Amino acid sequence: MNQDLIEAFKEYLLVNKALSQNSITSYILDIKQFSDFLQKDLLRADSLEILNFLKKFKNPRTLNRKLASINAFYNFCKEAEFGYIDLNLTGAKVPQTLPHYLESEEILEAVEKIPQKTWLDARDKAIILFLYATGVRVSELISLKREDIQDGWLRIRFAKGSKERMVPIAEVALASLYEYLKQRDDVKPELFVNYKKEPLSRISVFKITKKYLNVSPHVLRHSYASSLIIGGADLRVVQELLGHSSLLTTQIYTHIQKSHLEETINAYHPLSQRG
Repeated sequence: MNQDLIEAFKEYLLVNKALSQNSITSYILDIKQFSDFLQKDLLRADSLEILNFLKKFKNPRTLNRKLASINAFYNFCKEAEFGYIDLNLTGAKVPQTLPHYLESEEILEAVEKIPQKTWLDARDKAIILFLYATGVRVSELISLKREDIQDGWLRIRFAKGSKERMVPIAEVALASLYEYLKQRDDVKPELFVNYKKEPLSRISVFKITKKYLNVSPHVLRHSYASSLIIGGADLRVVQELLGHSSLLTTQIYTHIQKSHLEETINAYHPLSQRG
């Protein structure tokens, strides 16, 4: 019974919610873990059993993710009229931390040190500049095709929730991209490929950014958003460029803006410089 419910939930996330494969996998793993803990019909669980399951997780972020998966599952069961459990549970309070980001100078200095001896070197440089210039997710990057670059704009068709968005690409990143494609010298549709000229994997992208910047690819996404916010970009514009479904997700960058403004005041305002 539980396996059938979980499979139905998986199809619901894919078809009705149009979530990415990574998000679906996370939801399903969480529900399977809860099912193994429960050892009985998922539709016969009660709030106390769910709380006992959640008590296993000390990290607030992990706890909240497990709870979100369970809430989503039982909301699905209610919509599908399989059964309804009134959870009335709220998540743990997670302290908001500033996302780690790099200054543009750090990124540009790093890519200039990449030796341009082969087309793979040109690819690595293009990937780093492309991530910083567009703020794309790794899952979006590895899904891109040549045709997604149109007149200096990037069309992202494989975003979360299947929401298409258009993002302008900086000239420096475009030039690096075209140089890489010229050196690659093939007609395969994938924008970024491995040494066999097959689609690039997430791990490969991670290795590239780790090698030259010692950060994950997601830090370049944070760096993109942070640069825009510090430069004065409107929060809703940044939300659209990042493909965030909620403005609440984007609002974490306002802390960076406030921090930057405070540093500017302390550095340049005459009253701040008087001891």
